[in-house]
Amino acid sequence: MDNTLELKKNFWFAEWSFVLFVALTAAGIFAGTHMYYVYQVGAFNDIAVVAMLKVGLEGGSYGAAAAFGASFLFARVLEGPLVGILDIGGALQTGVGIGIPALLLGAGIVAPIESFPLALGTGATIGAIIGLIIIGIRKYTINASNSTFGADIMMGAGNAAGRFLGPLIVISACMASIPVGLGATAGAAIFYYYKKPIAGGAILGAMLLGAFFAIPVK
Repeated sequence: MDNTLELKKNFWFAEWSFVLFVALTAAGIFAGTHMYYVYQVGAFNDIAVVAMLKVGLEGGSYGAAAAFGASFLFARVLEGPLVGILDIGGALQTGVGIGIPALLLGAGIVAPIESFPLALGTGATIGAIIGLIIIGIRKYTINASNSTFGADIMMGAGNAAGRFLGPLIVISACMASIPVGLGATAGAAIFYYYKKPIAGGAILGAMLLGAFFAIPVK
């Protein structure tokens, strides 16, 4: 018992150190998005996911990136305290690195993404909040009961939500123009064949054919 209490006081086992690690990781990831926003390089994410943000930067529509990233973040923050694992790819890279910046840009708030010091501070603050939420949920759920609280259902919720974006993107591309729609359909089919998120394939396909068959701006 004494050894257990001593371990809980150890830096590597303390709850506050988890919050610190999440804050530092989120700060780096958010700063990476700042680098991509300013220099078009440096984002910590999959190419297909970054492509969603790129579409928003070029066209001004951040809905796909915001919805995709936010769904991952919400699901992973709920999942983390119940299963004891925080998915860095879903919660931090996709949620903090793509979802939250897309939400801010969509609302016209660009300062935290344009400024490197602000990006670090914003990312660290978001990460600290996520860490505190996870510790708080875990304290009043798993640590106080033997129930899984439906963690088996919530696992993969972000992936399931993200799958609905692919068909929506294809439909939107088809409404924009036939060539762009064909590109989105082909890209989605290729990504589906290789078991990758079809939303990313649809976006890349639409961008590729859109470069050759540009949609005139009236």
